[in-house]
Formats: sequence, C-alpha cells, structure tokens
Amino acid sequence: MGSRNGISTEKIEALAGYAKSPLFTDAEKVALEYADAITDTSRDVDDELFARLQRHYDDDTIAELTMIIAWENASSRFNRTFRIPSQGFWKP
Repeated sequence: MGSRNGISTEKIEALAGYAKSPLFTDAEKVALEYADAITDTSRDVDDELFARLQRHYDDDTIAELTMIIAWENASSRFNRTFRIPSQGFWKP
C-alpha cells in the first residue's frame, strides 16, 4: 500500500465511494460531502450538512476548508478553460 503525503493509495482510489468506505472517518466523510456540495453547482450546503460539519470542525477550520475547496474548484475550471493538462502529480 503506497502513500502520498500521508494518504494511502488505497484511500485515494476509494474516494469515489467514500460515503460507504470503512477507510474514511466520519469527519473525513462529512468534509468530502461538504466538498461535493460546494463543487456541484446544482446543490447547496443545507443546514443539516453544515451542522454535521460543525460537529467535527471549528469555525476557523471550516473557513479554511471552504477556501481550499473554492480555490481548487477555481483552479480546475481555469485549467480546463485554457486546456492546461494535469501536471502528473498523482499516478495510480
């Protein structure tokens, strides 16, 4: 089982099914669900999801998490628009 920055290859490969995966903690699952809700423009972060997020993270951490997700979304859209290819940092 390989690792990238402390994250196992197995965990990265399981991301698509994170909600049902035993590899992720409840805190990680809610953070990933939050990222999905922010990223999917047809969804919203409802009060119930935000309340679950607050059970695991303080306000400063939620603000930082939100900023990182928003930055990655903006970066992804920018790169896609200008046809900037992946830099190959992750190779399964």
